[in-house]
Amino acid sequence: MTPGREAAVVIPNPFYQIYEGAALLAGVQPKLIASDHSTDFLANYRNLSEDDWDACQMLFLCTPGNPSGAVIPESELQWLIQKAIEHDVILVSDECYSELYYDEAAPPVGLLQAAQSLGNSEFKQCLAFHSLSKRSNLPGLRSGFVAGDASLIQAFRRYRTYHGCAMPLHHQLASIAAWRDETHVVENRALYRAKFDSVNALLAPALNTVIPPAGFYLWPNTPISDTEFARALLEQQNVAVLPGSYLGREVGGQNPGSHHVRMALVATHRETLEAAERIVDFMKRG
Repeated sequence: MTPGREAAVVIPNPFYQIYEGAALLAGVQPKLIASDHSTDFLANYRNLSEDDWDACQMLFLCTPGNPSGAVIPESELQWLIQKAIEHDVILVSDECYSELYYDEAAPPVGLLQAAQSLGNSEFKQCLAFHSLSKRSNLPGLRSGFVAGDASLIQAFRRYRTYHGCAMPLHHQLASIAAWRDETHVVENRALYRAKFDSVNALLAPALNTVIPPAGFYLWPNTPISDTEFARALLEQQNVAVLPGSYLGREVGGQNPGSHHVRMALVATHRETLEAAERIVDFMKRG
């Protein structure tokens, strides 16, 4: 860290809101890096200056991304690892969507895999967070794990000892069963793949939707403001989507989430398809 320079946490924009909340609670200034169609919905961390890197204490990644489903390439992860080691920055990779990907033959590369390929077998400056909530459809269980740099995990474990809470025993037993089984994860991917195929066939002509590499969201551009679109869709068709501007923050007069909505394909296939049909009807009515 450069003496006298204000510490910062770097966060992709749009983002999962807890990144910003945690930074603000820690008294650290978030620096937001936009991810939009011009960058294939990946945050361009190469726009960070050397001063930005010197000020940065922690850099958040989300791969596959929420809300776009974009996957950071291995080469970019390795560049980030090298920069993080050079500037003593902790890389925090949110990889809770990493086991939900469209192409069964092309799973996303994670931060620790990229570090290993780079020769960083101790995963220096790298932490990867995973969860049962997406891969096993168990969001209420609040079960996950962190892996990576042992020295960082030692400090994190001490923090969790005083500021965390223990999982109930029945949650622990359910977690053991879920983490040990991969069959249901493969089946879950197949279910999402089928929903993406049928829903996108309906929505692509109306909203130019594109099936993402991973995750379970569609992230279409809206013909009107995202808030107006979401409100009217709910009022007229009883279909709820999330305005993209709620996931982003305005920087330099631009919110990269604006004129987008996040559509979560988490309901049953039948319900998801019915929602898509209602959206098509909504678009036809203008």
